[in-house]
Amino acid sequence: MRARNQQGLRTPTRQRGGGRRRTVSAAAAMAIGAMTLAAFAPPASSTSVAATTTVTARPDAVQQALNTLVRSDGMPAALASVKDRNGHTRTYTAGVADLATGSKVPRDGQVRIGSNTKTFVAVVVLQLVAERRMALDAKVDTYLPGLVRGERIDGRRITVRQLLQHTSGLPNYSNYLGDDVRYYAPRELLATALRHPADFAPGTSWKYSNTNYVLAGLIVQKVTGRPLAEEIDRRVIKRIGLRHTYFPAPGDVTIREPHPHGYYRESADGPLRDITEIDPSWGWAAGQMISTDSDLNRFFSALLAGRLLPPAQLARMRSTVPAEATFGPGARYGLGLVSRPLPCGGLSWGHGGSFPGYETRGGVTDDGRAASVAVTMQLTDEPGRRNLERAVDTALCR
Repeated sequence: MRARNQQGLRTPTRQRGGGRRRTVSAAAAMAIGAMTLAAFAPPASSTSVAATTTVTARPDAVQQALNTLVRSDGMPAALASVKDRNGHTRTYTAGVADLATGSKVPRDGQVRIGSNTKTFVAVVVLQLVAERRMALDAKVDTYLPGLVRGERIDGRRITVRQLLQHTSGLPNYSNYLGDDVRYYAPRELLATALRHPADFAPGTSWKYSNTNYVLAGLIVQKVTGRPLAEEIDRRVIKRIGLRHTYFPAPGDVTIREPHPHGYYRESADGPLRDITEIDPSWGWAAGQMISTDSDLNRFFSALLAGRLLPPAQLARMRSTVPAEATFGPGARYGLGLVSRPLPCGGLSWGHGGSFPGYETRGGVTDDGRAASVAVTMQLTDEPGRRNLERAVDTALCR
């Protein structure tokens, strides 16, 4: 949901996937006054290491990558968690948590994880498919009759699989939201999308659209008779012991546990504004959740290891179509899951996400490696995106 961020919820005028960036209202989003990075120069680095590892005198490649994100790309803070093939975990930080106070970045602090939420939703849908309560090739109208209608849009022609894989052609609601930062009901988000024509006929192309996952979330609620947040909590979060991950309740603008502040910049040379506390409801099933780097690693590792889905459903999740236009060279999109080629060979599997104030990238490999990196500002330029993705690749290719 970042400006010019393919893995975010809100999209800019020109990006790999297209769209328009939504401006965040300063009155609603700003917790403290405007400031620049020069006002509080962050420390060069601050490495935190799990008890199973030893701190070295010289920063390793991952720490250097985080330092680059702070020093060269202007991120107030960067955080990472890395798990090697042997299961040893190491956490890293760089920068400062709060530009107003200069406080240290909390090790493995909570952040808004944006579109990583989509993978959690896809897992719940596929669990329901495994339970034969849903079918991937069933039409949206099977579960939400008459709800999805618009110009060249018909829920009788769109399947659940097409929602999860972004091949439905539904327009992206987040391109059309105004500047009002407030609570949005899920059906209000859907209605915003349906006022615009389809991008293409279902199944004929691929284009990233947050509307797909709002609909998937509504279907989960219809099938289960329970709120989406409760289904994610009991089916995923509690099942694999994610202790620092949650779906914020309506009206909850805070981040519960220790966290770095998130910042927003209106223009490349504009001041940074603290946007940590914000109503996340406009992200809902497409990007509302909060987590940590280590919990994200645990989630994606458990998913790839078969702890959340039966083999048949996991195989369907990993069945991909080209998504290079949005996720970069060699990238492919499955059912809420992205594969990317690694420079050291093989693939990483994950998603990535963005929300005002935060950006996350990560991935896991089939041999047990995992890495997640977060920064405390949405990235708006190609060099910054490359550096964040390079930090993940560096961690996975060590």
